[in-house]
Amino acid sequence: MRVTFKSDNSLGDCPGELSGHGECNRKLGLVVIQEWWGMNADIIQKAKDIADEGGFVTIVPDLYRGKVALDFEEAGHITKGLDWDGAVKDIRGSVQYLQSLGYKKIGVTGFCLGGALSLAAAVLVPEVTAAAPFYGIPFESQCDVSLIKIPLQCHFAEHDTVPYLSIKDQDTFKAKLDSGGVQYEFYSYNAGHAFANNASDNFNKECNDLAMTRLYKFMKDKLTE
Repeated sequence: MRVTFKSDNSLGDCPGELSGHGECNRKLGLVVIQEWWGMNADIIQKAKDIADEGGFVTIVPDLYRGKVALDFEEAGHITKGLDWDGAVKDIRGSVQYLQSLGYKKIGVTGFCLGGALSLAAAVLVPEVTAAAPFYGIPFESQCDVSLIKIPLQCHFAEHDTVPYLSIKDQDTFKAKLDSGGVQYEFYSYNAGHAFANNASDNFNKECNDLAMTRLYKFMKDKLTE
């Protein structure tokens, strides 16, 4: 269901896609953040699957305000122009929107760009209870992950060829978490980047299914504590 919620982004109110609201016995809210493609049919379906399989209410904030990239060049161009602080404000708005619907504890997850933004939300959005980033790390100029005070569950690919997401970069990321005493789980999968996106050439069903099982349990545990 398409919705619009308040955001402190200078662009104003943010659109989004809500799934699972009104379903019986669903009490846990989860923000699902897009890849660099935008809020396309793939991420909408992914959030719906998470809602239906995991028993959550999910929302995908449309950080590009209706723009959807169709190729790598366009995705890179849109992402380069993304107002990072504004995107974090949109994410906070989506968290507050779920709270306004009666869901008290809210988690956040995301993929690629959305994984990096999930970590930013873990630092910068005080209403977030737990975060689960997939194969995304923010630059240090965007946020300091050592400051995270909520539980994390991290999902990364052993064969990621995207710049800044290599095994070495993942080790640096973990060292940063350790330096801040962050409570986290870290899972590495025998797969490439975007292994959880069934529209990607790197989609790996076995790894995706395992990651989703872990995600559902983690969020249910942390959002009901």
